[in-house]
Amino acid sequence: MSPLRESLENASAPALRTIASLPRAVPFLAVLVLMVAGAFIPGWGWVLLAVVTLFLTWLLVLGWPRLTAPERLMRIAVVAIALAITVTQAVPR
Repeated sequence: MSPLRESLENASAPALRTIASLPRAVPFLAVLVLMVAGAFIPGWGWVLLAVVTLFLTWLLVLGWPRLTAPERLMRIAVVAIALAITVTQAVPR
């Protein structure tokens, strides 16, 4: 394991422990609420979407070595969709 990856995992451990101690529905509902709010709040709602996109990307990076190829593709697709929604909200027509 690279030193950068090891330091990222060590720095993320307290936050991951906190998230893991929550009931399973709480992180899911938090992401869902932020995504829906970000999609429907005009103007600055994209900031909420950006937070969710960064959170999902962080989880993807942390889980990458343990994921199978199909799991990686699915998670990349979810992050890409979240990013597309964020950019669409941040830069309207």
